[in-house]
Formats: sequence, C-alpha cells, structure tokens
Amino acid sequence: MDVTRRRTLQAALLASVGGVLSACGASPVGGGTTTAAARNTPTAKAAGWLMPEETHPHRLTFMSWPTELIWKSDTAGVRRDIAGIARAVAGFEPVVLLANPGDVTSARRACGSQVEVVPIPVDDLWMRDTGPTFVLGGKDIAGVDFNFNGWGRKQRHSRDKDVAREILARERITRIQAPIVGEGGSIEVDGVGTLMATESSLINDNRNPGKTRADIERALTETVGATTFIWVKGVKGKDITDYHIDALARFSEPGVVVISTPPENAPRDVWTAAHDQACEVLKTALDVRGKRLELVELPEPVDIGRRGEDFLATYVNYYVVNDGVILPRFGDRKADRDAAAVIRDLYPGREVVQVPVDALGEGGGGIHCATQQLPKRN
Repeated sequence: MDVTRRRTLQAALLASVGGVLSACGASPVGGGTTTAAARNTPTAKAAGWLMPEETHPHRLTFMSWPTELIWKSDTAGVRRDIAGIARAVAGFEPVVLLANPGDVTSARRACGSQVEVVPIPVDDLWMRDTGPTFVLGGKDIAGVDFNFNGWGRKQRHSRDKDVAREILARERITRIQAPIVGEGGSIEVDGVGTLMATESSLINDNRNPGKTRADIERALTETVGATTFIWVKGVKGKDITDYHIDALARFSEPGVVVISTPPENAPRDVWTAAHDQACEVLKTALDVRGKRLELVELPEPVDIGRRGEDFLATYVNYYVVNDGVILPRFGDRKADRDAAAVIRDLYPGREVVQVPVDALGEGGGGIHCATQQLPKRN
C-alpha cells in the first residue's frame, strides 16, 4: 500500500484488559484546547442545514471498492474485509458500492446480490472521507463536499477528489461546497448542534493554510449546522489523517461520548498522551444544551497477535445502521465480547454484528472509515 492511514493507540502483546479502565481519570496532559461556542452565521440560519446523528434512519450506505493502485499486494485481503462489511450492512439496509469499471464484476461476485455495485472511478475505499457528508434541513437534504485532498496531499486522490460530486450528481442531491478542506471522519456530531474534532486534523496547514480555529468553526456552522465545538488536541504528522476523531471518541446519543481506552499499562507515547488530553477536555466540556458529557470507556483489544505498527485496534470505529451496529472483531475473545456488551448497552434494541477487519486495520482504518450513511429525509 502507498501509505497507511493512522497508528493505533493500543500496544500489541500487552497484558489482557480487565474490564472498563479508569484512564479518563489520568492527570492533565498539556494542551490548551477548550470547549467553545461557534458563531451562528447568516448562511447557516438561512439554510437551516444540520448534520443528523448516525442513529437517524438511513436510506442506504455508500461504500467503495479497494484498488490495486493503493493496496497492491494487500488488495485481496482488504477486499475480503470490505465485502464482509458490505454484506453485514446489507442485512440491515441497502448498500451502494462504488467501483472502478474494470472491478465491477469481481466486486459484485464478492459482495453478493444484496449489494448494488455502480461503476464510478475511485482510488481507495475510505468512503467516510471521500464521500459527501449529508445534512438535513426541514424535508430537504444536501451533501457537503469537503474538498478531499488526500489527507493533506499524502496519498493519490485524482479520482477520490470527485467522489462526493459524483455521488451527489447520481442521487440528484444538492451539493454544498465547503469553504474548508476536511474529511467526514474528522468530525463527530450529536445531531443537535454539538461537534467534536481534533485540532491536528482540521486546523492544519496541509488542509487549511492560514485558517484559524474561528475560521474552521464558522465554516462548520455554515455547512453542518454545528453551534458548539469540542476540540481535542490530537496528533499531527504521525499518521495519514493527522488523527481523526472517529478513531478516538464518538457520540452514542446527545450527552454521551464513548471513548477508546488504551490498556492501563500501555507505553507512554504521543497516542496515550493524546488520549489523556482528550479525556481532560471531555470531562469538563459542555454540549449545546450546556450540560456535561457522560463518558463511557471502551477498552481496546490486547491479545491480537503480531500486527503492524499502524494497525488500528479500536472498537469505537464502529458503524450504526438501521436496527443494528457493525462492530470490529479483532480475535481477542474477552475484549471482543466486552466491546459488544458495551455497545449493546449504548444502543439498546439494536443487533450488534461483529466482523473481522484484519487487513483493513493494517491500513490504519476501520468500519466507520469505510462507510457513509445517506440519511432519510425528515
């Protein structure tokens, strides 16, 4: 593969995790990031666009078929993972998978008849980042094009830069071109106006040179309707995404954040430091309603054998579908079982389906990174 996407927080071959940890009680780690209210711009007020929470009913899920251009000798393995995810999602809602014209037949064979494969040129599989981010306004729907530039020009993206536009044209959905560069995985919303993000990904000259945090907030208010922002520091320059929030923390509902938790005895490095700093911010953050957040820790797996240094072993990169949740399975039986139990508690009434992501994880990504929901209109 050209370049792996991000490093994991966990350290392979450490001792087994014994239940939910208390890592969010760690001492503060530097930073200077704070919770801040955004400016409500006239554009946002006029349009009324708001990005719904992932639990909002979906019309379908978009995915993308891996290419040899990027994955090279790992193509077969990662295609197995993507096909497995597509089949799992299709058990709950329709799936539309983009594939290069020459790959359509093999993609259909791998994914089965429940998955619709459409010939749209792609470079890579990360639909969360290359596809549009959908927003709702009354009974209308639009798609935000965040001007994908290969995560700060770290990877080839001559086809992927057009994926959002192609999807919106196909679906005849209004396109909103964002005034910033970003990716869908760089933001996490509660559906009522609160947005979480890492400074390292969005406030970065490889995407938005010269723009301040206020500039980024204004753009996100205009495009996805966020009015309250929770920024954590993140990590610059150590992985291709500059540390997306969807590998660290997610809203399960307004006011509740589930955070990926490294083993208690994990080595001190930039990743554990970033986790601790995020915990300190989240413990004091206020959401759009002015309320403190409830934090739920989701321990990372440990007993997963030998993995590459960029392997993404985090359960929080799950994907919520209609009536279900698609969750990674890493082969650590206890951690896999415990993660499923936590997710069932967070999403009562939804079926939890775990799928292996061994090849996908070696590329530094996960299930959420590979999917993008098209919400139903209100």
